[in-house]
Amino acid sequence: MLHGSAARTLGLVIALAVLCAVGVATAGDRFASIDNVMTILRLAAVVGVLSVGMTFVITGGGIDLSVGSVLGLASVWATTLATQAMARDTHWVVMVFTALAVGAVCGLINGVLVAYGRVVAFIATLAMMVAARGLAEIIANRQTQIVDVRPFLDVFRGELLGVPVLVWMFAVVAVAGWFLLNRTTFGRRTIAVGGNPEAARLAGIKVQRHTVYLYALAGVSAGIAAVMMLGRTTAGSSTHGQLYELDAIAAVVVGGTLLAGGRGTIVGTVLGVLIFSTLTNVFTQNNLSISAQSVAKGVIIVVAVLLQQRFAARSRGS
Repeated sequence: MLHGSAARTLGLVIALAVLCAVGVATAGDRFASIDNVMTILRLAAVVGVLSVGMTFVITGGGIDLSVGSVLGLASVWATTLATQAMARDTHWVVMVFTALAVGAVCGLINGVLVAYGRVVAFIATLAMMVAARGLAEIIANRQTQIVDVRPFLDVFRGELLGVPVLVWMFAVVAVAGWFLLNRTTFGRRTIAVGGNPEAARLAGIKVQRHTVYLYALAGVSAGIAAVMMLGRTTAGSSTHGQLYELDAIAAVVVGGTLLAGGRGTIVGTVLGVLIFSTLTNVFTQNNLSISAQSVAKGVIIVVAVLLQQRFAARSRGS
């Protein structure tokens, strides 16, 4: 008999299989085609990378509402005329480094405010969400900045073994996240900090410093997602990433990571991202409204949280 994480993972796999069956039944070959599968994976990739970073923050007992805005800011900063000119003169890696640096700095600011400033994570990251979006609008002057560095586009709009590079990037980030959370002391400390910060401190873990690391990791994830967004849209914009933080949190929670912290699962997060991406695709294939999609997503989130509470109560009872 399956227990704990194995049962939750099996439930997610079954839910994804049911969605796929519904897609095949209602849309037939249009849904089951290889091109459509790649479309689902490509659309899941950006939110998926954000969700991996979010998994660490939530497992550590925090929350980050700013990752979508940080993605937008990083995409704008990486596509300014100065950055692209430097990239053309040297190498397109300059754009990647810029996006990652912006994400890391924003994450560090969040972490310092939460850990050392003792600002509630919700408020600190909400402030960053607003500030980052505003700064992106100022830098871009509310205009879309087209990427004209051809080598950059050739790499991030290309394919490897028939699979889009963006999907490979999501896979690499997910595997790295799984290894970091499940096979390193960093992951064990994250779970300890999220489960009981005081006990973690008494055990010798530098809780404040570790918290800063978690938010910096989420910021770097937003930077990577910004690079992927540039490859997908060929443009930087202050509107990129709007509400992506909510999609990431939803995927993490549906995947089985406890909102209260202390338990996280990268595999569950990936399945959660794929469930929402597949759901969106099924609705799109059947010409159903965005409003109906939102209602369905809301129901799934509520059911996931109720199941979490039930599992938690059962664990306490045993």
